[in-house]
Amino acid sequence: MPAVTYILHDGTRRQVEVADGDSVMQGAVNNMVKGIVGECGGGLACATCHCYVDEAWAARVGAPTGAEDEMLEVTSCERKPTSRLGCQITISPALDGLVIHLPEHQF
Repeated sequence: MPAVTYILHDGTRRQVEVADGDSVMQGAVNNMVKGIVGECGGGLACATCHCYVDEAWAARVGAPTGAEDEMLEVTSCERKPTSRLGCQITISPALDGLVIHLPEHQF
């Protein structure tokens, strides 16, 4: 399984294995990573899985489009150029080693 490193706002690093086809949000929730809530369960309706893709991975992950781009306007923390919703990033072998930074809060 691909590994994803979640860096919490306080700098704590959590590296977990995430099943191929699961989202960054599912990986965090399934492994009890603090900092991603995923209140809507990945339905692109709440923005509580807001995260920042590490700059080294941003081009590979890609930019938000459509409804995700609109939802990023209502996040509780600052939107940055690498902001994404974790529910919209699908893990694949190409993303093995992905680094995700988490905002200070989701509400």
